[in-house]
Amino acid sequence: MTIYLDHAATTPLRPGAANAWLEAQAIVGNASSTHGAGQAVRRLLEESRERIAAVLDCEPIEVVFTSGGTEAINLALTGLWRQRAEGRDAIVMPDGEHHATLDTVIALAATGSQVRSVPLDLEGHIRVDAFAEALPGAAFATALLANNEVGTVNDAGGLSRSAAENDVPFHLDAVAAFGHLPVSFRELRGAAPGGVGLVALSVAGHKIGAPVGTGALVVARSARLAPLLHGGGQQRGLRPGTQDVAGAASFAVAAEEAEAERELEAARLAALRTALADGIRARIPQVELLGDPEHRIPGNVHLLFPGAVSESLLFLLDQSGISASAGSACQAGVAEPSHVVQALGRSEADARSVVRFTLGYTSTADDIERVLAVIADAYARASGSRTGSRS
Repeated sequence: MTIYLDHAATTPLRPGAANAWLEAQAIVGNASSTHGAGQAVRRLLEESRERIAAVLDCEPIEVVFTSGGTEAINLALTGLWRQRAEGRDAIVMPDGEHHATLDTVIALAATGSQVRSVPLDLEGHIRVDAFAEALPGAAFATALLANNEVGTVNDAGGLSRSAAENDVPFHLDAVAAFGHLPVSFRELRGAAPGGVGLVALSVAGHKIGAPVGTGALVVARSARLAPLLHGGGQQRGLRPGTQDVAGAASFAVAAEEAEAERELEAARLAALRTALADGIRARIPQVELLGDPEHRIPGNVHLLFPGAVSESLLFLLDQSGISASAGSACQAGVAEPSHVVQALGRSEADARSVVRFTLGYTSTADDIERVLAVIADAYARASGSRTGSRS
């Protein structure tokens, strides 16, 4: 039996979400049609939008459905860049961001933007004071609510207030945090004046048990955002085209279930996380836990295995029926040192020697025991592969 500990890449589809998708798929109609069948589908779509808005604590009209977190982030960043105020050609981006952000900003830099980077501290936090210093006159700023690799939770409220105080539109990537931490768009936005401060927040459905291909960008009513696509007026014109009603219905169920169980599940996963991290370090004392040891995503265990190549260790774990990762799954299997680990001030060798275990709603104490039973042998073999010795 496979022990699945890569929930940050994608989490298993929730049964309730699967049923909601199947039921919605049985309803025929286009939500933009004016006939009765179309309007029935439209009601389900808008009810789903309202339910997701309730979980994210925003207005339903502010929820723009997307195909996932990557599209939501691209829409936010490119849309804000295209609608920037005259003379504002700088983008504020902390180090260690997800590649959906990093690669989008690199693409925007090729069109004339200047990137103002913000360093991370040794535990992966974005320092609010350094973030604030980079803001004056920027076109927009972006940041992670929680780091998707090392799991460190940032002071999103402080980042949002700094953006508002400097009249800079701000996008918050909540993909890794959604379903695990409280996410209130209204509270994070606070009393931001006009179209500045927190104006956009991205989430993904498949990280919380909805189908792959579901996600949303929360866009404040007052935000000035240019669409990436054209061809219809759906979703305030920000994401035109025929909408995925079944995906929205399924996403709504997954969001409600994740939110309903969030506090109890966070405590359960934090206990499993501690058991896993402490158990591995008891067996391999040289292993280090990266990221903030306390203020982190409940199910995230990001470990540095000195002298072992990530790919070798992951292969050996996989051979034992354990699924984990070296970091973000969005690099399409490309083996490269973790830019997040390097942003913590670690060496390239360290960045090639990390494993991320991420737990979710299907994780159990038995899963932890399975990892602990094989990890020391896997590490001994993987570390030997670096020096050329054979197991």
